[in-house]
Amino acid sequence: MKKGHQVTMKEIAKKLNVSVSTVSRALKDSPELHPDTKKRVVEMAESMHYQPNLLAQSLRISRSKVLGVIVPELTSHFFSSNISGIQDTAYKRGYNIMICQSNESFEQEKANIKILVSSQVDGLLISLSRETKTYEHLKELVDREIPFIMFDRVTEEIPVSRVTVDDAHGAYLVVHHMLEQGCRKIAYFSGPEDLYISKKRKEGYLLALSEYGISEEESRTYITDLTLEMNRKIALEIINEKNRPDGIFAMIDPLAVDVMMVLKENKIRIPQDIALAGFTNNPTSAVVEPSLTTVSQPGYEMGQLAANHLLDQLEELVSDDPQSFVLSTTLMVRNSSLKSK
Repeated sequence: MKKGHQVTMKEIAKKLNVSVSTVSRALKDSPELHPDTKKRVVEMAESMHYQPNLLAQSLRISRSKVLGVIVPELTSHFFSSNISGIQDTAYKRGYNIMICQSNESFEQEKANIKILVSSQVDGLLISLSRETKTYEHLKELVDREIPFIMFDRVTEEIPVSRVTVDDAHGAYLVVHHMLEQGCRKIAYFSGPEDLYISKKRKEGYLLALSEYGISEEESRTYITDLTLEMNRKIALEIINEKNRPDGIFAMIDPLAVDVMMVLKENKIRIPQDIALAGFTNNPTSAVVEPSLTTVSQPGYEMGQLAANHLLDQLEELVSDDPQSFVLSTTLMVRNSSLKSK
């Protein structure tokens, strides 16, 4: 251990193979814990020369009543729905929120965290940028015992609670529907492979294909950075392939709309030549022509749940042990995928 290193409750918990919450309660002499457990924790803390983080404790005692929120982009209908759910929940429980957007930038995401922490917010709600591939900045929050929760764009590498939708099942539903419509060469247009939602939606895509006897080797995944330029480039490449797909499942609705524009510009009929579907159920998906088949995800409810759980942790109404909350999705069948009407 480095000289001058301040031992954290997380390190004590790891040594004893117990939760951080158990260590915290033991050091507070909680009557809920068995005396033997408290004794083990206290002895380990003494042997490791643990000193309470007085700054963190003082910040918890003198609350700012403000939560920090970081989203990839404020213009997204889905993330604005998240924010509405967070804000309404926070307000009802006597809190305000400070909102930052990373603009899909890893560096901006790190800067946002520093700004919010220095502003002494009580906790953070974070949805990761598409550039975020390493998590040292989040590990630092854990080490400093700064409460935070991740939502939608999450990682499983950090031991904190997270709120997501059932991305895999939602993708399965929409791809299964396309297979029922007669598609057999369905391509998956994915965002960056490191994104949690990219991986989970691919899982659902592959599962649906497997049920129709289509192997992973026969599947077709195309990666885009989700910029308009790259989305159009991939779409143009795919329609000029000799064995072009008869269906495209796009990871998010904005990507699906970009693909739709390229198909229409090149006189590709939707859905007769290529069926098309997205995921998110943005308002534009119902008004484009043809209307876009998609998967609806409860953005507002996600924000509510994330905010409520963080506030419950701050107010010690629940354990701070990491939990995973998964919300259901709904298939929205529209004209872009209906080959057989």
